[in-house]
Amino acid sequence: MNPTSKARFADRRFAWLSEPLPPITISFELFPAKTPGAATKLWEAVDKLRALDPAYISVTCGAGGNPAEGTEPLVADLRERAGLQAVPHLTCASAPKSAVERIAEGYRASGFRHLVALRGDRPKESPDDGAERYRFAAELVARLHALGGFEISVAAYPEPHPEALSAAADLDNLKRKIDAGASRAITQYCFDTETILRFRDRMSAAGITAPLAVGILPVHDFGQVRRFSDRCGASVPSWLGALFEGLEDEPAQQNLVGACVAAEQARRLSVEGIPELHFYTVNRAEPTIAACRLLGLRAAPARAAAA
Repeated sequence: MNPTSKARFADRRFAWLSEPLPPITISFELFPAKTPGAATKLWEAVDKLRALDPAYISVTCGAGGNPAEGTEPLVADLRERAGLQAVPHLTCASAPKSAVERIAEGYRASGFRHLVALRGDRPKESPDDGAERYRFAAELVARLHALGGFEISVAAYPEPHPEALSAAADLDNLKRKIDAGASRAITQYCFDTETILRFRDRMSAAGITAPLAVGILPVHDFGQVRRFSDRCGASVPSWLGALFEGLEDEPAQQNLVGACVAAEQARRLSVEGIPELHFYTVNRAEPTIAACRLLGLRAAPARAAAA
């Protein structure tokens, strides 16, 4: 192949990178750090991710009986220290109604107006304290809506939740959450883009018109992703496993492959009319930043964090 032919081939091969995309809104998810070392790495990631100007950063809840363990201080720090719109997750299965409502009212008093309302994992053993608990996320959404002053996001599952009786029952549950007062659905990650698009269409057919933010997981450790996916009911396609085969001891290459897969999925979703993308960062910046760069999203010059 002569040099001219090579150049033309390269132009055709990478032409998709220059195709303009519809406007995209991005957001990120983080989880509270459990050790000082993990906290240092978390804030290194935050300092890089905030340059992409996300619409918000959501923060998951810690495990155990407190539905805001580690979440409250981190969302406060993200807002005060990094100047970011922080959105706390609030779960309800493991704590009495009174405790959950007290946390919600505390968030409202502190100026947090957007919550992600989730059922969360049920306790392995039934509590014997006699306290009332919310059984389902829809019940929590209804209560938050009644309290007033909140924008409420809820979880959605392109692949049905592991506890759902069927895909139809799972969609009915999402509709209950929206009808109870939720204003947005954020999906679990799903590597099969066609499944996501079919789910979007099923939402529309069911009369669910709330905005849909699609969750994207840039893979940085395929073994870890496979183990987590087994627990949460997300499928791992064989084609994805083939891409990471032989890279078990090559973290840098896994990051590169993961970023490319995430960017390709994000680009397809955007072209298909999905304007909101929610990146599950796993507290790592590089794969998400690389994926966003492939989408044409450039980081702004770094800002100094508040002391």
